[in-house]
Amino acid sequence: MQTTEQTEDVAEVLEEITPEQWQVIRAALEAEDAVALKEALAPVHPADIADLLEQVDTDQRSRFLRLYAAEFEGEILSEIDESIREEVIEVLPPEVLAEAVRELDSDDLVDILEDLEQPERDFILRSLEKKDRAAVQSAMAWPESSAGRLMQWETVTAPQDFNVGEMIDYLRSAEWLPDQFYHIILVDAEGKPTGYVTLGRVLASRRDVALVDIAEESFRTVKATEDEAEVAHLFNKYHLISMPVVDEAERLVGVITIDDAMNVLDEEHEEDILRLAGVSEESSLSDPIWDTTRGRFVWLFINLLTAIFASFVISMFEAEIDALVALAVLMPIVASMGGNAGTQSMTVAVRALATRELTGKNARRVLWREVVVGVLNGCAFGIIMSLVAGFWFGLPMLALVIAVAMMLTLAAAAFAGIVLPLALDRMGVDPALASGPFVTTVTDVVGFFAFLGLASLVLL
Repeated sequence: MQTTEQTEDVAEVLEEITPEQWQVIRAALEAEDAVALKEALAPVHPADIADLLEQVDTDQRSRFLRLYAAEFEGEILSEIDESIREEVIEVLPPEVLAEAVRELDSDDLVDILEDLEQPERDFILRSLEKKDRAAVQSAMAWPESSAGRLMQWETVTAPQDFNVGEMIDYLRSAEWLPDQFYHIILVDAEGKPTGYVTLGRVLASRRDVALVDIAEESFRTVKATEDEAEVAHLFNKYHLISMPVVDEAERLVGVITIDDAMNVLDEEHEEDILRLAGVSEESSLSDPIWDTTRGRFVWLFINLLTAIFASFVISMFEAEIDALVALAVLMPIVASMGGNAGTQSMTVAVRALATRELTGKNARRVLWREVVVGVLNGCAFGIIMSLVAGFWFGLPMLALVIAVAMMLTLAAAAFAGIVLPLALDRMGVDPALASGPFVTTVTDVVGFFAFLGLASLVLL
């Protein structure tokens, strides 16, 4: 059972569930009152119910699923974080799970099945109707993180020689249509997509207008084997709403919609942020302590090795530091400023690489820009630190040393922050994952060497 403090924390995280609603929900769970729980959650969106399931502890989650089983929707399952989805599936009664998955589109089903163990995956597949099972299995046959895994097979197509009147009559007489669709895809006799038309244009046009005459100029297709990150990039670049997916023979096999593309973009952004910190992209606040510890150990160990290397550089100037204690006092300032400047440039570079804004064609211009920024900031902060050091220690030459060292360090940090991510990207290594430790090492080594080396030449 959660403590009062824990329940207050849950209420703060649940943005769309008011504290009053949460108190009613919690009381219903404690009293095991299924009717009260159903009434409390009636106005709540499935995505918010998924958030609630992620925030409560394991015991409350199990109690919730047992009491709310009759109302459990497939959309809740698709919105639940991957880290607890399998746990939820194991707790749900089989008949509830079977009914829930039947409500989902094929792309949502594939997303769920990808993260499940084989027994759970087999059960869900057996729960589907034959045509849905075939569609999901066909999608699962495409490579992981490909457009084929991201697409849904539910599409609305029309012969390319149809006019508006024929299309409207077809839609009205169709026994089945997707719950939501944005485009009518035009196909030729071989099943190859040749264009698409928005529903709005169909409804706004006269019956005798040919569909090809009101087709969208934004039409493009993507191969089912294309990486999903590239698909998301195309959606974002060309402002697409949906995009047909084709096989190697250019035949239509499905469609990707904007919500799935935006989910990929969100995941890519989240992965970049986590990797910049040396954390696995699969990390979650609900992960076991041991798994989290083990996942972070590798990059912390690499950071330790780079820190030892930077300390070795400091040890080369041990006599100088003993002779002038002020060096030990000011040295961390130089390294810290260099590290922050390097992180700024590195973050810009990693993000630009991910969005295709930084390429081999403009790398030299971007590098020059960042180095100039580093030099200008280095001069500015060098002047500031020279005044601080001169006032603090009363040594004019020490002020000059730290000013020059600051400028060199920030320029080197800007250079490393761009060049290292570019080099790693060219080598096929994810720059978001590997740049941090190396950029930090460069800035520390350059900072310590510049400051202590200049001090040994000028002051001692």
